[in-house]
Amino acid sequence: MANRSSVLLLSLLGLALLLQLHCATAQQVPCYFIFGDSLVDNGNNNQLQSLARADYMPYGIDFPGGPTGRFSNGKTTVDVIAEQLGFNGYIPPYVSARGQAVLRGVNYASAAAGIREETGRQLIMYNYGARKFALIGVGQIGCSPSELAQNSPDGRTCVQRINAANSIFNDKLRSLVDRFNGNTPDARFIYINAYGIFQDLIDSPARFGLRVTNAGCCGVGRNNGQITCLPFQTPCRNRNEYLFWDAFHPTEAANIVVGRRSYRAASPSDAYPYDIARLAQL
Repeated sequence: MANRSSVLLLSLLGLALLLQLHCATAQQVPCYFIFGDSLVDNGNNNQLQSLARADYMPYGIDFPGGPTGRFSNGKTTVDVIAEQLGFNGYIPPYVSARGQAVLRGVNYASAAAGIREETGRQLIMYNYGARKFALIGVGQIGCSPSELAQNSPDGRTCVQRINAANSIFNDKLRSLVDRFNGNTPDARFIYINAYGIFQDLIDSPARFGLRVTNAGCCGVGRNNGQITCLPFQTPCRNRNEYLFWDAFHPTEAANIVVGRRSYRAASPSDAYPYDIARLAQL
């Protein structure tokens, strides 16, 4: 058996799991696999007959090479984590991954993906050699431009009933860390508090260089959130000052903050019991 391990990152509706498998390459971690939805999709929906696609301008306007299928103006959170883990380049989508490249990692994320019951049974992955998991919680969906446009009286106050449900989900997710660590002593599980990190962005935007937190940079209607970014629509120019790119998804500026703090905690509440950087070293 190889003496190195790979890292598999699954991100499902904001939930991510970092998993260690056995394979061999040479970054901080040898391999990086991603599962999830539009928050981390990087092109798997491009060939599908689906409205959940982002392979057109202005999506990718700030990404090298332009639109790729990422639902942002630039990098996603998992791209940032890949950088922090020392990868030379980003993990390719499943639709284009071939040959030896698969050993380096694959992004299986697909926009509009849901959470199936079996998704939560991480021990299935454990049976295939997974040993390191980072469970990344959901952010404040009730603060997205879409929800603000539909359900916020003033267009600024977040929808608390939705955020309360997000918090319940995250609390239960965090509790799984202790349960899984107890049930699988040869595996390691951590929780990343994306909700708390995102709350910092909302509460203190200027600290992160942001100015607009209640509207999408690209979209239509109230808060630019009633209709999401349309093909070839002209987005805002000051994209690095916006928290949200479209009606649902963060900008690259926000993704950089979340990705970096997921990798290396900036606050004790960012990760439990430790962050991805330490997990990768164990």
